Amino acid sequence: MSSYAAFYRQSIDERDAFWAEQARRIDWHTPPQTICDYSHPPFARWFAGGTTNLCHNAVDRHLAARAQQNALVAISTETDTERAYTYAELHAEVQRMAAVLQALGVRQGDRVLLYMPMIAEAAFAMLACARIGAIHSVVFGGFASGSLASRIEDAEPLVVVSADAGSRGGKVVPYKPLLDEAIELSRHKPAAVLMVDRGLAGAAMRAGRDHDWAALRAQHLDAQVPCTWVDATHPSYTLYTSGTTGRPKGVQRDTGGYAVALAASMRHIFQADPGDTYLCTSDIGWVVGHSYIIYGPLIAGMTTIMYEGLPIRPDAGIWWSLVEKYRVTHMFSAPTAVRVLKKQDPSYLSKYDLRSLKALWLAGEPLDEPTAQWIGSALGVPIIDNYWQTETGWPILTLCNGVEPQAARLGSPGKAVFGYNVKLIDEVTGAELTAPNQKGVVAIEGPLPPGCLQTVWRDDERFVNTYWKSIPGRLIYSTFDWGIRDADGYYFILGRTDDVINVAGHRLGTREIEECIASHPNVAEVAVVGVADALKGQVALAFAVPKNATGLEAPEARLHLEGEVMELVDARLGAVARPARVHFVTALPKTRSGKVLRRALQAVAERRDPGDLTTMEDPAALAQVKALVTA
Repeated sequence: MSSYAAFYRQSIDERDAFWAEQARRIDWHTPPQTICDYSHPPFARWFAGGTTNLCHNAVDRHLAARAQQNALVAISTETDTERAYTYAELHAEVQRMAAVLQALGVRQGDRVLLYMPMIAEAAFAMLACARIGAIHSVVFGGFASGSLASRIEDAEPLVVVSADAGSRGGKVVPYKPLLDEAIELSRHKPAAVLMVDRGLAGAAMRAGRDHDWAALRAQHLDAQVPCTWVDATHPSYTLYTSGTTGRPKGVQRDTGGYAVALAASMRHIFQADPGDTYLCTSDIGWVVGHSYIIYGPLIAGMTTIMYEGLPIRPDAGIWWSLVEKYRVTHMFSAPTAVRVLKKQDPSYLSKYDLRSLKALWLAGEPLDEPTAQWIGSALGVPIIDNYWQTETGWPILTLCNGVEPQAARLGSPGKAVFGYNVKLIDEVTGAELTAPNQKGVVAIEGPLPPGCLQTVWRDDERFVNTYWKSIPGRLIYSTFDWGIRDADGYYFILGRTDDVINVAGHRLGTREIEECIASHPNVAEVAVVGVADALKGQVALAFAVPKNATGLEAPEARLHLEGEVMELVDARLGAVARPARVHFVTALPKTRSGKVLRRALQAVAERRDPGDLTTMEDPAALAQVKALVTA
């Protein structure tokens, strides 16, 4: 096993040779003619001239060796259903879906929008699109009609694939009325809607436009749909992420680069072997679900588990029961989910046989030290943080233990991943910061490695201006996150550049203050935002969820706890970082994927309209904040 430092340097200094080697991890119909065409920066064309197919690499190529191995296990604790599909069965189902899409008019390059819960048919649809060269765009099932409409309008899908309903916490969420409304709102009208009827909610079908999946599937049971070989640079999918303007950005991903990047990540990051089992608790509506529920594990010849349900229903042992039952080797989740489990009876963690588990990977938000320590000691396996974005499609920072075992460092997502020429940049001067522990913008020198966004869908100008021109005097990709790097190359993410608090000329990352407050023994969760202040420009406001709220109904008790927290910040970070107020709440406002809505907190604190809140889990959480700050 080589040293990771040498492996990383090769990926940067001998870029084309390195990625030519990694490209051998997937099947090509036609070998690539060019490894990286970077003749038109910042646009990178990876493996141009090579033809391949994502579905072939995820499904077909495994049939010879593992046709009877489970490929996909779809589990719902919402409907109490569980169904395993072997690679041979998945191959058959994907061809049926592909045949149905073709019957509805879908051809190479057409867009298919998916608005679906976590059911097997969603995976069939994604893979079927890839099989025939169509471009899928998955919209998270938690989005309301307005958000869905904006994505339909931008993607202009020929077909929408949906279901009658999703379910969350035992509550049925009808999808069809939202979809119908979204189509009404959108200027673009899809030619067809393909509906999966789960029997959860009645769905009125519109004649001529709406089609029943079960009926069409029955017509194509024996379908044989060959893979369409597409150029490596052909778009595989678009996935929308929030923009600062409010208009969502369609992140456009390629085919060959994405397949190679995922194949390399499964080996070098996850140490995955064919036949291993991967449980990722995300949703296919997010990038983690694309990369590490569907494509990554299947490309690696693993069994992947799709889970619909909460981590505490029917009880807090559900995930661990799945680890035991399916001998899960790799688990990928989010810090928020772990913090939810932390509040439950700890006996659930010792109730099941978890010896198959090699590690737990976490991403999506910063991993605080107390949470990392708690879950690490409870599971007895490495807890490996990682940092990346919808835009990149796979980790930017983590530990690549498949190259060389490395020790995790609490509070750090790890080191720069191979292929990413990560730098810390002074956002005022554009100069690179090379000394240890200097705070700068985490940026990536072009070209971005394979698998990252090619551009913003139909908006090259937005791609260049948003991501590559924010740092003066340089064409360099900005993550819009502050970070520092220690002497050993470990990075620490300090918060968004646009979430930085500037208090009387002192720039403070919200992450630093949050970490400090989170270390108080009676703080379970905390979010810090900067709000406008006439004297200091900005001040910090903290919103904290106490671990034990007993007695905090009394104002004097809350003031006492607030004082303790402020003293802690004074002691750790200095008076400049002390929040103006620490408000105690029962819950932080979050999206359904578990991210804290800091922008909404800030807006409410500044008496502004918080904007689009369609993905918020519990509106009461924000209402509580509003009552506190306006009291």
